Amino acid sequence: MKAMVLAAGLGTRLRPLTDNRPKALVTVGGRTLLEIALERLRGFGVREVIVNAHHFAEMICAYLEENGNFGMRMEVSREEELLDTGGGLKKAAWFFLEDGADLGKPFLVHNVDVISAIDLGEMVRAHEERGALATLAVQRRETSRPLVFDEEGRLRGRGAANQAAQTGMETLAFCGIHAISPRIFAKLDEEGAFSIVDAHVRLAAQGETIQGFRADGAYWRDLGRPEKVAQAEGELSGGANLV
Repeated sequence: MKAMVLAAGLGTRLRPLTDNRPKALVTVGGRTLLEIALERLRGFGVREVIVNAHHFAEMICAYLEENGNFGMRMEVSREEELLDTGGGLKKAAWFFLEDGADLGKPFLVHNVDVISAIDLGEMVRAHEERGALATLAVQRRETSRPLVFDEEGRLRGRGAANQAAQTGMETLAFCGIHAISPRIFAKLDEEGAFSIVDAHVRLAAQGETIQGFRADGAYWRDLGRPEKVAQAEGELSGGANLV
């Protein structure tokens, strides 16, 4: 199975931790965020990974080489200009379409600055059972960017909780992890830098099956700020695990 780790961001919110290194190499519990993401993916059967890089890209390349690519095939997609999550994924399309790829076989996309115990294997199974174009790991929690899902768990757009409730739908928070079919690349009309979530919303409005995978009970943290890194440090040392 293949995967992409989105690691090209500047890590502005993580300063001063990212003053002299990329956010992918910020450490939690003695391990880098990149190592944590790669080890999680490998634990669910991923053996080929592409990582996008921009900020301190050379450090990421050197780190992977020093660690033997963590026992996987590794590619680095360098972005001279930041392409955001959607543009970065589109630039890496070749990796998922090479050698007569099976367009029905999904791949995983994982933000480098989130850690979780979400069952990625179960998410992929749910994705395949529904024949979805993309499946987003979601939770019921506070978020500034709520996504609206219908009773069948299909993405219907963005909106506030009260508006969604009036139509029998609910708002959920995206966890920065998706299972995606390679079929999506033929449908990404956007150019340059764009958000993959915005593309999901557009595709859902056009009738594509963009599914939510509920992960309410799973440990999850966004480590976009230094205080969140410190919080996760305490939780992991206190017994929280990512298995």
